[in-house]
Amino acid sequence: MAQVGQTLSFAASLYRQRLSVAWVGYARNDPMALLQLRPGRDDPYRIYERIRLEGPLVPTRLGNWVTTSHTVCDLVLRDRRFGVRPAGATVGDTPTDEVDLSFLDMNPPDHTRLRRLAQPAFSPKQMAGYRPQIEATVDELLDQAGSSFDLVSGLAAPLPIAVITNLLGIPEADAENFARYGTVIGGALDGVQSLSHAARLQKADAELGALFTELFALRRREPADDIISRLVAAEGEQIRPAEMLPMCILLLVAGFETTVNLIGNAVNALLDHPDQWDALCADPATMAAKAVEETLRFDPPVQRTGRFALQPLELAGKPVHEGQFVVTLLGAANRDPEAFTDPDTFDITREHTADHLAFSSGIHYCVGQPLAQLEATIALKTLAERAPTLRRTGPTRRRNSNTIRGPIHLPVHTGTPVRRTATPPAHR
Repeated sequence: MAQVGQTLSFAASLYRQRLSVAWVGYARNDPMALLQLRPGRDDPYRIYERIRLEGPLVPTRLGNWVTTSHTVCDLVLRDRRFGVRPAGATVGDTPTDEVDLSFLDMNPPDHTRLRRLAQPAFSPKQMAGYRPQIEATVDELLDQAGSSFDLVSGLAAPLPIAVITNLLGIPEADAENFARYGTVIGGALDGVQSLSHAARLQKADAELGALFTELFALRRREPADDIISRLVAAEGEQIRPAEMLPMCILLLVAGFETTVNLIGNAVNALLDHPDQWDALCADPATMAAKAVEETLRFDPPVQRTGRFALQPLELAGKPVHEGQFVVTLLGAANRDPEAFTDPDTFDITREHTADHLAFSSGIHYCVGQPLAQLEATIALKTLAERAPTLRRTGPTRRRNSNTIRGPIHLPVHTGTPVRRTATPPAHR
């Protein structure tokens, strides 16, 4: 009976919160509430412009702050007077702790200690070694896809899942299951949406916990050249036993979720702008990396993050009190007209005059950024070379998330695909 009572209490609280957001958004037209609702999923950029008109730092109805300014976002993300959790708070203390994000959700010195363990796997030297596997995997996936396929389940998801599971040392990874884990856990960044979402999240946590616990035991007996073996070897002073599972889940999910949505958003934008797709197909070797860079600015996979003030300070001429939260709207900052010329235009030939914030900034800059960009660049280059007549065959459906933005279904037809001339092994 106690468990039933807890479930009912949780459900009541959850639905009260959702009703409150819906009422404030739809009845009072509050932009921050609308960003959490369907209008925010369909077109957050229109809502960002409403907020931008109010100034570089705008108060929210919850007593915090929000910014669309590229300058202010970058400052907040770099300034050590801000942290990802309030001063003195530990994991489990803040409302966003439905998911343990390991070092991504820690302030120094714990963030620094754990990030150092992950960093070597994403170094420039390692990237050169990953390229052949990525190229072979893209070709293999396109061979299997045929002329009509879903770009997300056929290419954008299985590619980074194959790569990151290989780096971690996960044998015989099931791409469909791992994509499900990513969708469930990524969706929880907006908060648990329903009782069924809570159940799926609990199930994903249990399945991943069992998987990694088994792998930890295996790598203690039989070390290999993979990330899990390195974490097991560092267990003790560098990483505590309780920190190992959250870190592996973070590296796994972050290691493919960003790339899945980056590839999906890139192809979606390119097909929305046929002249840009033609420009890519005219010179894939040069333009693929530029198309990835412009997608990261124009429609980034991660739309927002935020920081707590660790002390009283002044920001953009406004007093920010200790403990107040500043929402940094990365998608809005990347279209700030003070940082980018003609910011609402998707132009893969653009010469960037400012750094986009798609991978955040400062000490929490995405550790997997080099891998995500490499995977997306190779995917777009190969797709343009092998399917220059690519087109949509149905509507794009976006994922049910407002923090993570990307298509969950993008049906396409390749026309007459160009077969690769060589078939190197994928080295999985």
